Amino acid sequence: MTQALRKSLRESPKARWAAMFAAGLAMLCGYFMADVMAPLKPMLEQQLHWTSTQYGFFTSAYGWLNVFLFMLLLGGIILDKMGVRFTGIMSTGLMVGGALLKYFAISHVFDPKPLLQSVPLIGGMSLQVYLAGLGYAIFGVGVEVAGITTTKLIVKWFKGKEMALAMGLQLAMARLGTALALMISAPIAVHFKSVSAPVLLAVVLLIIGFISYLVYGVMDRKLDASEARAEEDAGEEPFRLADIKLILKNKGFWYISMLCLLFYSAVFPFLKYANDLMIQKYHVKEALAGIIPGLLPFGNIFMTPIFGRMIDRKGKAASIMYLGSAMLIGVHLLFAIPLLNHWLIALLLMLVLGVAFSLVPSAMWPSVPKMIPEKQLGSAYALIFYIQNWGLMGVPYLIGWILDRYCVVSRSVAADGSPLVIYNYTIPMLSFMGFGILGIIFAYLLKSEDKRKGYGLELPSGAT
Repeated sequence: MTQALRKSLRESPKARWAAMFAAGLAMLCGYFMADVMAPLKPMLEQQLHWTSTQYGFFTSAYGWLNVFLFMLLLGGIILDKMGVRFTGIMSTGLMVGGALLKYFAISHVFDPKPLLQSVPLIGGMSLQVYLAGLGYAIFGVGVEVAGITTTKLIVKWFKGKEMALAMGLQLAMARLGTALALMISAPIAVHFKSVSAPVLLAVVLLIIGFISYLVYGVMDRKLDASEARAEEDAGEEPFRLADIKLILKNKGFWYISMLCLLFYSAVFPFLKYANDLMIQKYHVKEALAGIIPGLLPFGNIFMTPIFGRMIDRKGKAASIMYLGSAMLIGVHLLFAIPLLNHWLIALLLMLVLGVAFSLVPSAMWPSVPKMIPEKQLGSAYALIFYIQNWGLMGVPYLIGWILDRYCVVSRSVAADGSPLVIYNYTIPMLSFMGFGILGIIFAYLLKSEDKRKGYGLELPSGAT
């Protein structure tokens, strides 16, 4: 009877995909909030008088708590101890709370200006920047822990089945959130003449995502109840803190972690500046600048599930990660060349980058369960995300500092008195290319380690 009930859940395609969709919807809403400010950099400079360094500092706040207070690692331990249901609801709640603080900091509550901006500067940043950054940092804990929770959730429901496809579709939903943020944030802000308007929309969407995870919680409870006896019969040992040592001794874990750090450092921070790049170098109008960067995640939406299904059937995950890293180098090199400044070139390069951005994640995330036991997966993913967060925290601030220090072409004042700054993006693009070069080295090391240890990264995932 227990076995039959178990099959009615995990073995039911409808149940599996409904679980993935409920969690994926929360991630879609989360990534909309994560990138909602990316198209607003010029408006932040004009309306709130932020500099590129302040914008980079705010963007780097995403990783503050995850990196310095080890909140992401704690989240991974909680995930392995408490399970996906508790951790998912906790993390989506943090997302909502952090987003509300972020909205409060930049909203009309502080007009007429300068309640926060009149406070003496701390380290060159206004109190407004710090408050917005704190909200973004709390949100960053929530969305990163939700990310590892959703990944383990998919392993729980899809192991031995369409796991790479499911991870690809979940990533596609998350990238849809990014695409929508890049494409519609600026038009909404222009229409309402306020940078806070799209952030308010993001808060509403996050509340919907929180409700979605509550719905998943009901499904997860039923699955756990149906499999309680099967788990007892299996006699699997529970997760222990000592298991983290075993993860850290695994060379393959370190290679895939460094590849993740370097690859995502060349993509997500790039997206934070991509709209400004379109305006500054390719002369795209401010309200339309998000359309071209928005094509990157849209390509991801369609292609990641395709590549995921291909890996399920054909394998070659290690080779695919190597190829995607190589493509990253070429794209950022071409972005860096000053003479290539027509918007059609930017469009083509963004499409190619979208392919690379589809290849690597579709191969990377399903590869981790082949190297790490399932009971350690939450902590393993948390460690990988923790390492990744060093890049998500440090690189945006580094790029903002580089822009202010080395890339200012001219400064002027618009007719309405707002500041206008022209930047040359060559050095930032070469910096992103450097991450790609380092990434391909670790992709090669990972492929070599797979040959030595026989993890099976080049083999199909098990689905037919």
